[in-house]
Amino acid sequence: MTEHRAGFVTFVGRPNVGKSTLTNALVGEKVAITSSKPQTTRRAIRGVVHGNDGQLIVVDTPGMHRPRTLLGERLNDVVQTTLGEVDVIGFCVPATEKIGPGDRFIAEQLDQYPRAKKIAIVTKIDAAGKTQVAEQLLAVSKLRDWESIIPVSAVDRIQLDTLVSELIALMPESPNLYPDDAVTDETLEQRISELVREAALEGVSDELPHSLAVTIDDIVRREDRDLVEVYANLFVERDSQKGIIIGRGGSRLQDVGARARAAIEPLVGAQVYLSLRVKVAKEWQRDPKQLGRLGF
Repeated sequence: MTEHRAGFVTFVGRPNVGKSTLTNALVGEKVAITSSKPQTTRRAIRGVVHGNDGQLIVVDTPGMHRPRTLLGERLNDVVQTTLGEVDVIGFCVPATEKIGPGDRFIAEQLDQYPRAKKIAIVTKIDAAGKTQVAEQLLAVSKLRDWESIIPVSAVDRIQLDTLVSELIALMPESPNLYPDDAVTDETLEQRISELVREAALEGVSDELPHSLAVTIDDIVRREDRDLVEVYANLFVERDSQKGIIIGRGGSRLQDVGARARAAIEPLVGAQVYLSLRVKVAKEWQRDPKQLGRLGF
């Protein structure tokens, strides 16, 4: 009889190596929003993966970076705390890009977390040729001693079962830590606010993503009409950014609303009426009071 194992894993790597995409692929449902913009993830989001002989809790964290604001410092704190508490750290590096100083820096930082076992994951192998993948596996093996090195593609679901089995094997013996039907411990309000933020991140300029925060005032389920009403606020730091989000004649905000609704409806299992208000909270990334109000 094989022992049942359960525990926590987090993926680390430079921004945009595919950590959130991998988290969602393993969970089998969208629990972490994804965007081509770095620093999309802003808190530790837990996704639950149910394996044959164990349970994995994947903690998706903000990417490691050099902070320039108080928000940045708080995001880094989230990463440090998580890394100190998980059972396994998966170091992610894409098959499509040569290993650079950023990757080496993160691999070296892992020494600070002796409690966790370390594995390396070469992501995005669907976008690389066999030779490229082989060269990357070799390059990764030289960075440090890993428990294992696994090439995967989250998009094409290549080797994901292998990754889950390897990770569960490294976990401590334990009963399930979450119920059998759990996919995340995020509340509905948190998941909806993240989906609104993801929709707002599409196609905006590089300075804006960091300045964008979303809060939910209310979620009302109208049983008589099979409708869910969501009242949300989009916060930016300057009036000029408010104009960018709203767009000419409100066109951009309508687009954000349509995209967000399409993502929220499967989650709540009903039609959604979404009210979006854009507000300015001056320099909120640097203001402890406002950060607190916005949930950081």
